[in-house]
Amino acid sequence: MSTRSLVLLGAPALALALLGCASDEPQTADDSGSEPTVETVDCTYNETGMEPSKEVDAPDSEAVAEGEIPVTLETSIGPLELTLDAEAAPCAAHSFVSLAEQGWFDDTTCHRLTTQGIYVLQCGDPSATGSGGPGYAFDDELTGEETYPAGTLAMANSGENTNGSQFFIVYDDTRLPALYTVFGTVDDAAVQAVQDVAAAGTDNAYGRGDGAPLTEVAIASATLSGS
Repeated sequence: MSTRSLVLLGAPALALALLGCASDEPQTADDSGSEPTVETVDCTYNETGMEPSKEVDAPDSEAVAEGEIPVTLETSIGPLELTLDAEAAPCAAHSFVSLAEQGWFDDTTCHRLTTQGIYVLQCGDPSATGSGGPGYAFDDELTGEETYPAGTLAMANSGENTNGSQFFIVYDDTRLPALYTVFGTVDDAAVQAVQDVAAAGTDNAYGRGDGAPLTEVAIASATLSGS
């Protein structure tokens, strides 16, 4: 089980935790003269024994557990603006940031689109096979009350506590069991862009409108917005 704590962070770490919330006002210490505190959680990223699809290091164990982290995916269908929820899913958000900073998502394609029953675009596997990952896995972060409306950003998995690098964007309200860690949202423009891809259909490799999108979604880069 993850354990949350409050720790002091230096200026660089604090800037990351508050990314997207900066103002023109200088940051000041509290009345006691101490540095501001940021809540963190200890995460465990276990080796899976499988070779990563691309060279990458697992994240360190300490993850910020509060605030939002904006990320931009530059793609062939335009920029997709993501907002990671570090409070709801700190380990997933921390992993995603680590992968983005290491270029994991760069020059990859979203390999799967579903257009019947569930409405998601799945990405995050450099091998584009649906079976690739970063060589580590981490536990689910679930409340049991997860829902998956349009705009949801969630982790794909192959069973309990098998989260790695694959994620999906929900482009239309979808009924799924609460088994997929929700770690953020995408903006309305991203939802519309994926809906346009869905309208063009899939290669139906798995039947029932499930397969590779006929309109390629290639990710050129994933960057923390403002970095």
